[in-house]
Amino acid sequence: MTPVAPAVAGVPPARNTVALAVTDGVRHFELGAPCEVFGVDWSEIADPWYELTVCGPVGARVGGRFRLEPDHGLDRLPDARTVIVPAYATIDEEPPGDLIDAVRAAHQAGARVVSLCTGAFVLAAAGLLDGRRATTHWAHAKALATRYPAVRVDPDVLYVDDGDVLTSAGKAAAMDLCLHLVRLDHGSAIANAVARNLVVPPHRPGGQAQFVTTPLPDPRPHPLAALFPWVMARLDQALTVQDLARQANMSPRNLARHFHAVTGTTPLRWLHTQRIHRAQELLESTDDSIDTIATVTGMGTAASLRRHFNRTLGVPPDTYRRTFRRRPDPPEYVNRGASSQAPLRD
Repeated sequence: MTPVAPAVAGVPPARNTVALAVTDGVRHFELGAPCEVFGVDWSEIADPWYELTVCGPVGARVGGRFRLEPDHGLDRLPDARTVIVPAYATIDEEPPGDLIDAVRAAHQAGARVVSLCTGAFVLAAAGLLDGRRATTHWAHAKALATRYPAVRVDPDVLYVDDGDVLTSAGKAAAMDLCLHLVRLDHGSAIANAVARNLVVPPHRPGGQAQFVTTPLPDPRPHPLAALFPWVMARLDQALTVQDLARQANMSPRNLARHFHAVTGTTPLRWLHTQRIHRAQELLESTDDSIDTIATVTGMGTAASLRRHFNRTLGVPPDTYRRTFRRRPDPPEYVNRGASSQAPLRD
């Protein structure tokens, strides 16, 4: 890990500094996900990359099996731009008071605070989720809502982005939210490159996430497996639910049922987000005009694209392009010598 330099009074922390707030009993997976994303040197993809530090008590146990050697105590959390609170041992007990105080202090200092899985209980105990929409592992959502009634718990999303406070559901959703943070900071192309190297989907449905609204299909065989590529090859066309149902050889009602089972959303919403995602890719990787992108994504006109893009992502396409178009194209695969794996493709 790269140590985070102490904050200087009046000077905000560097944008790429990330601190993991750990405590005794921190869970393996939710600790490992941010370490893989922010602690590995991905400077071949984006330079500078993040500086990750681990803050917590000396000898903190990981899942009861291993012990950590943190870089610093919890008092250094306010020195980081982003603070991540992984899942901790049990929700049956109140989170440690020193962890709650340190996370609250970091937020007051201006840090972006993120919880993974049951880490949401720490944020709630610190008062950071009061009046906010948040999520946690579905099995603990009821407990979170009961214990902290001021929190608007949404058990049906992978994560929630509420600006300076973000929360994820359990297990694999921790990786979804970590990649979302990369996407916010560096753009979709960079996040997708990291995801390809980690051999994970670059994006899945994620609540009110600004840049990750595209539900991805279940990787297992399903009745819509042949339909998805057919649709993706025809995004420039005015497709209807009837068109999709006819291609899938099923009724619109059965189509809707299968769509909900596989993607968690409706056919039209899925189609809409595919169009938006294609527009994002073209804005990032080409100099095509907004009119051209509107045509090839099936949005019709530039005005229609701007309206739907802004409504979905919260920014107009021109602003999105200015933010992310200047990034260099990342490599398809960063060979770290671990294997002879071929480049991964979308």
